[in-house]
Parts: sequence; C-alpha cells; structure tokens
Amino acid sequence: MKIKTLTFSLVLLAITAVFISCNNDDDGGGGTPFVEADRTEQQAEDNAEIQAYLSSHYYNSSFFETGTDHKYTDIIITELEEGESVPDGHTILIEAVQTRNVTYLETYYEYYVLTLNQGQGDSPRFTDFVRVRYEGSSISAEVGGVEEVFDSAITPADFYLQTDFNNINAVIKAWQLVMPSFNAGTFNGIDPDTGSISYSNPGLGVMFIPSGLAYFSGSATGSSYDNLIFKFELLQFETMDHDNDGIPSYVEDLNNNLDLLDDDTDEDGIPNFIDNNDDGDLVLTIDELIPNTYIIDTNNGEVEPTLATNEYERSRSVTDGIITLKTVTVADSNSNNDEPDYLDETIETNYNLPSN
Repeated sequence: MKIKTLTFSLVLLAITAVFISCNNDDDGGGGTPFVEADRTEQQAEDNAEIQAYLSSHYYNSSFFETGTDHKYTDIIITELEEGESVPDGHTILIEAVQTRNVTYLETYYEYYVLTLNQGQGDSPRFTDFVRVRYEGSSISAEVGGVEEVFDSAITPADFYLQTDFNNINAVIKAWQLVMPSFNAGTFNGIDPDTGSISYSNPGLGVMFIPSGLAYFSGSATGSSYDNLIFKFELLQFETMDHDNDGIPSYVEDLNNNLDLLDDDTDEDGIPNFIDNNDDGDLVLTIDELIPNTYIIDTNNGEVEPTLATNEYERSRSVTDGIITLKTVTVADSNSNNDEPDYLDETIETNYNLPSN
C-alpha cells in the first residue's frame, strides 16, 4: 500500500536545521545580535537536564507487561514528588531507558530510548518513509510536572526520514536515529464502512532527545534549545529510492556512516542518492542494473522468490491472485575492482537495450 504524505510541525528541512539559525546575526532593531550556542557546551547542559528528568519521573510499566497492541496514549509519565516512593507497577525512567550515542555535526550526543514493544514487522532504514502516531512534548517547558505538548498525531501521519534537499522535507535527526531500531506494525486493512486504516502490534516507545538532535536554536517548539520527548507508534514504512534509479537510498550510503552527503562516486557535487547517474558515464544507473520480472500465481500455491542480496524490488501489482514482481539486480562485469557496473565509469553496458 502506497503511503500518502501529510505535513506536521515535526517536519523540518534538514538543511535548515544544520545551516539556519532561528534569528539573523543582526536583528535589525539595534538589539543584541543572536549568537548560536556552542553545540558541545549546550549538549552538556541538555544531557544534565534530561538525566535529571529521567531520575525524577516514572512510567506505568506494568501496563505493558501483557499484550502487544498498545498505543502511545497508554504511556503515562508522572513526576516523582519529593519524599514519594515509586508506586507499585511503575518504574523510574532512568532504570528503564537505553542510553545511546552518536556523533553529529562534530558533537558527541547522548540520547535515551524506552522500548515498550518492538513491533511485528520489519524495520525501516534511516532513509525511509514512515507512518506513525505520536506525541511530542518539551522537557524544558515542563510546568507543574507536566510537559508541554507541541505536536501530536492521533491519526496516522507520514514522514520522510531523509530529505532530498529539493522536494522532500525530512524530520529531525533523532527520528532518523531511533525509528530504524523499531519494527513496524501489521497493516490489517481499510474498514469499508468508515474508511479508517487499521494496524496492530506496532513498534512502541519513547525517545528523550537533546536539542542538538532536534531543533537546536530553532523555535519550532516555541523556544530555542528545547529537550524533547516523543511517544510514538511505528505503524508502517516504505523503502525510499529518492532518485528512482533502482538502488534504494540506504544502499547508497557506501561507507555506512548514516550520512548520504559524503557518497558522491563521480564527484559531480550531487550525492549518489539523488544522482541518477552515479558514476558519471554515458549510461544511467537504472540502465546498468539487470531487470527481472517474476509472475507468481498464488492461486496455484506459488510463493514469492527470495531476492538475492544484490537484488531490489522496483514494483509489484496483484490481479486476481497473480503477483507481478519487477526487480533489478546489481551487475558487476569487472569483478576485479569490487565496483558494480553502476559505480564503475569504465563499464557502460546498458541492460535495458533489446538483445540482438
């Protein structure tokens, strides 16, 4: 099922998050010029605030000990009052979260993830398109023990995890890091009467993230340098091929560093994941891949083939129980240099030309 894009305030152009501050250097009114905080110094402050929060709040852990079809709205986080003991059936957050780390924009970040259900399906990649339900709140804007919710989606919302810097916006960095560590749920179908979409057993969790993996100096939450909480259900995902060249975008991360911008084989200034001719020769990437078509008649008990590790699905259609599956397979005519044809400028075989 194709996912239709929706837009919520969580969406943020990655290029904006990296290069644009929430104010200009000169405010035009003779006031104090805006100076963005040092990321390393800000992370130290943010991490202290997040750890203090995790050490002073608990959640309803026993609720999730049975069953797998829970919702993000079932997650209740409560502040531990001074002198109060953690109630039975609850767990202090600092004892339940997993601490993770990443180096981003030359800064070492720690962030925290509470996993409540892993999900029944597969996991998205950091470049994919996800469907979620969620609630975002600010730790920094907590008032009276209650975090201020700045965004939510009770009905499924769709987001790209990776921007293409042109037509596709992307979410904050933390989502790109956390979502691939959860499995999606199961799509149960569309109710013919109401049109509502049903899912079960989604990936369910909470992320606690510093401002540097969120909006940093931006004011999307209402203020700058907000440390955030996202409760979420990962319902569904779709593998992305941003340039539609046959190679999924996650495969174009050649050095496996979760950064697509430094993979530019032909050094033309266009990263491979948005370049339809990765090696800069006379043949487009899609034409340097071997096309395949499978016809699977499920009426006769036929099952889909297991794709090779270098084979990727391009499209599928189903008519009267017959699946037509089209794929491409990466070719390597010159196995001596360990470069597939689509990344080897010396190979210009077009596998889409009619054979003689």
